[in-house]
Amino acid sequence: MNEKEQKLQTYHSLSNMHRFRLRLFAEGILTGVFAGLVISFFRFALVEAEALRGALYNRLWVSSWSINACWFAVLVALAFILHKLNIFEPMAAGSGIPQVKGTILGLMKMRWLRVLYVKLSAGILGIGAGLSLGREGPSIQLGAVAAQGISRLLRRTRMEERYLLTSGASAGLAAAFNAPLAGVIFALEELHRNFSIMVLLPSMAAAFTATIISRAIFGRATIFDIPDLQLLPLSYYGIVVLVALAAGAFGVLFNWGLLNIGRFYSLPLFQRPVHKIIFALLCAGVLGYFLPEVLGGGNELINQLAKAPVSLQLLLVFLAGKLLFTLISYGCGVPGGFFLPMLVIGALCGSICAQVLILLGWIEPIYATNIMVVAMAALFSSSVRSPITGTVLIMEMTASYQQLLSLAIAAMVAFVIAELAHSKPIYEELMQRMLCKNRPAPVTLEQRNVIELSVCSGSAVCGKLIKDIHWPKNTLLVDVKRGEQQLIPAGDTRLLSGDFIYVLTENEHVEELTQMVCE
Repeated sequence: MNEKEQKLQTYHSLSNMHRFRLRLFAEGILTGVFAGLVISFFRFALVEAEALRGALYNRLWVSSWSINACWFAVLVALAFILHKLNIFEPMAAGSGIPQVKGTILGLMKMRWLRVLYVKLSAGILGIGAGLSLGREGPSIQLGAVAAQGISRLLRRTRMEERYLLTSGASAGLAAAFNAPLAGVIFALEELHRNFSIMVLLPSMAAAFTATIISRAIFGRATIFDIPDLQLLPLSYYGIVVLVALAAGAFGVLFNWGLLNIGRFYSLPLFQRPVHKIIFALLCAGVLGYFLPEVLGGGNELINQLAKAPVSLQLLLVFLAGKLLFTLISYGCGVPGGFFLPMLVIGALCGSICAQVLILLGWIEPIYATNIMVVAMAALFSSSVRSPITGTVLIMEMTASYQQLLSLAIAAMVAFVIAELAHSKPIYEELMQRMLCKNRPAPVTLEQRNVIELSVCSGSAVCGKLIKDIHWPKNTLLVDVKRGEQQLIPAGDTRLLSGDFIYVLTENEHVEELTQMVCE
């Protein structure tokens, strides 16, 4: 679709908003079906690969040294395959969430079919081989490229594609964790940062459709099996704050480690990118014999912690092993996320806090799992800086809806700790680093886009006349929505808090406009 067709179709959509909303809703359902099937296959393949890995290590323990040497040779061969896949499609490397954020902002481009193929195959190989990576980041990117594929096949505008990308990401998280509400809120709070009906409607349709497909295949069981989770007494809420402080500080440390693991991989030992992957997989091979609990995503480790007590010394070993191996695994660049490993690290932090509090006599042992769950929400909020998503996600993953208040308090306290430490949101910072490493080419006509922004109270444009606002170069205000009322932009039109504005601009100005209008 050329630039002229893009503009005409965009203006037509804005002029027929009612029909446009209904179309987005229908396309959200279609996105949910496609994304749900893709991610269900991804989940199934990972479950089978992890079961095969466990059985393999049981056999290796009783096999000859030559058989064990063959396994390490296989790991080296897998490293070369993963390296080739990274070269084939660099946008599939790593978590995938920064790439989705960048694409929604118009700062990056994804070739949907290649990303889909590489993310699926490399994710299954890398996580299946034991790297401490999660399925949620890849699932979010897989959902987004599934939506992008639908958009391209239906020849939708770039504005409409942004809505579909958000809905696909929502479906991805929902299907990966069997958590539809968290999928919707994550897409709105972290990715699009816009709670308009244009974003909400397709995102909800996609998330709930993908969840229906996922539950039809895997059942209704939650990802984490935490039995007998008690309602935390109000007298324990001071403890919740203390745990949130500790988990929030650890979240800052976790972010620092992720952002600085590149320094380790810059050592002369790693002269080529494939050497990083070889090192990570060989570490996985060794840990498979002595500390298999830290391999893969780690959700089974959380289930074990919830069902059976573990000594404080062993918890410290698990925490150190999971943290270091997650940093090593993510730093090597293999497709895979740190979303689930981050929650496992939070659970380990919470379990350690619970053990200490029990020894001090400050809590009853029956509430140890509550402390673990609270720490998960706190560490997530500190790292990602999405407290609403963290609260809802942990509730859905544990089916502990009565824990809302304690989880919300922990998430807010951890958020404040990260703010005081000047720790940057991890996905935001990773996206910025990717953009600095791969600076975009000069802007062309194809790199202009119509974006939707919500005017926030106290922002640089709130209460001002359009003619008095210093808009970025080559920016045109196309439309203004005030409730159900559509305003024709004019110089003497005053923008008010809650207005939704539609701006045609170059992609390089999206972040600047977002700060002007939404902050």
